[in-house]
Amino acid sequence: MAAAKPVYNKILLKLSGEALAGENGFGIDPEIITTIAAEIYDVVKLGVQLSVVIGGGNIFRGLAASSAGMDRASADYMGMLATVMNSLALQDALESAGVKTRVQSAIEMREIAEPYIRRKAVRHLEKGRVVIFAAGTGNPYFTTDTAASLRAMEIGADVILKATKVDGVYDADPAKVPTAVKFDSLSYLDVLKNGLQVMDATATSLCMDNDLPIIVFNLTQAGNIFKVVTGESIGTIVKGES
Repeated sequence: MAAAKPVYNKILLKLSGEALAGENGFGIDPEIITTIAAEIYDVVKLGVQLSVVIGGGNIFRGLAASSAGMDRASADYMGMLATVMNSLALQDALESAGVKTRVQSAIEMREIAEPYIRRKAVRHLEKGRVVIFAAGTGNPYFTTDTAASLRAMEIGADVILKATKVDGVYDADPAKVPTAVKFDSLSYLDVLKNGLQVMDATATSLCMDNDLPIIVFNLTQAGNIFKVVTGESIGTIVKGES
């Protein structure tokens, strides 16, 4: 049997903070982060350049705090710090799995992470290191989805892999509507017009303007990151009109 070959050379993996919490709903589940690290190891071994953006919703959600009365900018900065904590946890798990990593933060904190420098990030990737982009864009009012789109564009990624708890994009919440229909493929305009839960409108528009495909897939099923990277048809792909 022929060895699996990657169909993408450079990818950005977008993980939600909630994915790291598992069934606990809060904090970081060591078993889940170890499993994710093992899957990333398998992908890196294929020679793929891989970078990661992680949300912070398992620790602190800025928008929720803002709606409860906290100053929005302060709440968003706290959310960015939560992504740094998740990034350091993933770095530790990856290094334990034998993957060389660098964390680059959009908010300077040199004792624990490099400052984000695009050219440096590109060089790390060329040397086979996984780069974890922390602290979002470094600006309040922008989500980690937008940070993922921005960083993917800056490093010249071929695709964004959006890892979720659902196996693709549906026309309704499959957890609440048993008859919800899953889409195999969508255009950016479909997502924007119908308000589908892929990425926020800013992130989706950025991908549309730069023709960067997004694949939404289920992270909780073991081996799915490897399957997507090697071209198996799972999840939902969002791209330009065919």
